Amino acid sequence: MEPHIQARRDRVAKAWDAKDAIVLIGAGDRILIPGTGDQTYPFRSHPEYFYLTDRECAGAVLAFDAGEGWTDFVPDVTEKERVWEAGTQAEGTSITLLGAWLAGRRGRVIAMLGVELPGQRFDAARSLELRERLLHARRPKDAAELERIRVAAKATAAGYAAVRDAIRPGVVERAIATELDAGFRRGGADGIAYESIVGTGPNSAVLHFDPTDRAAKEGELVLIDAAAEFRRYACDVTRTFPAGKSFTPEQRDLYALVLAVETKAVERCVPGAEMADVHEASFLETTKGLVEMGFLRGTPEGLVEQGVTELFYPHGIAHMVGLGVRDATGKLAGRLPRTDAGKRLQRMDLPLEPGYVLTIEPGIYFIPPLLQDPKRREKFADAVVWSKVDPWMAQGGIRIEDTVHVTAGAPENMTAAIPK
Repeated sequence: MEPHIQARRDRVAKAWDAKDAIVLIGAGDRILIPGTGDQTYPFRSHPEYFYLTDRECAGAVLAFDAGEGWTDFVPDVTEKERVWEAGTQAEGTSITLLGAWLAGRRGRVIAMLGVELPGQRFDAARSLELRERLLHARRPKDAAELERIRVAAKATAAGYAAVRDAIRPGVVERAIATELDAGFRRGGADGIAYESIVGTGPNSAVLHFDPTDRAAKEGELVLIDAAAEFRRYACDVTRTFPAGKSFTPEQRDLYALVLAVETKAVERCVPGAEMADVHEASFLETTKGLVEMGFLRGTPEGLVEQGVTELFYPHGIAHMVGLGVRDATGKLAGRLPRTDAGKRLQRMDLPLEPGYVLTIEPGIYFIPPLLQDPKRREKFADAVVWSKVDPWMAQGGIRIEDTVHVTAGAPENMTAAIPK
């Protein structure tokens, strides 16, 4: 077993303190694509299983008994799998012996993590408790995880470098996404970390936009939110470009505002910082800039409290990244959802610790479903300069995002090599 996997298991066992429980962690099974006969969706082990095994193994179960340690139960590879898929036998104990293993522990509490095993009874409350402890134990990334994220970041930089010359009037969104994917793979990635977001013109204001055959036009914005993955580990990056050679003056001013907000937020990612506070500061700075540019009227604090900022910046500034593009994010155990306007959109309500890897992604968008809503226009009639805002709904939005590693000292911007 690799030392980093043993270290993870030791750390998780200590966090669980599960003297009274048996823990089963299911990898999951292949899922048939309806109507195809024997074709399946691409298989990925449940993240909780993968974290503690570092492998894809459909049908496998990792079992834990505090008195005896860990047992890897793996399926026996069939002759058909060897012939058709070059299947090899995974190291471990045959899954056929799991029933006998459990029978020898009859009467013990069973907690179920990963993918639930069909027909297996377990204690739901105990499972929830141990899952929360595992989630928190997974948050600080170890050296092996950080190395994979850095490889993913390097491949992501290669993809953005490859696509930069393709961004011009007339290029369609899908063509940009194709160039990115090829660039990531040439740069050493296993593939894309998530479905690439490419939006031109007004499509750049759709937060999760699937690229289409729309062509970019001179004077428009092109927003790309895309990144590479390496051995299941991801980074997360967004850049906004002009479709032509340069931004218009107003586009450049808005871009400079988002970039300044992002730069300050990255600098705030130090141990002990509360992410809700980092988010709130980005809201205030964004609002102040929109007032200075004439889009809003009032004080930044008052506008944030009214909820005006959420019209233009309707998401949190951060989420955790690692084993997948959303990895162990959420809030500290016991915390209630935030309700105040400056913090309620934040998806990551945690105090930062060394080893955390997260996104920083402020943005300013002009989103018709929000800005054309009659109730909002009436409610914010005095706060929003609608005559200035309305023309921008044809422009779309600007987002800048990097993947940041919290260290014991200054934060490490893991995707800083991708130009802004």
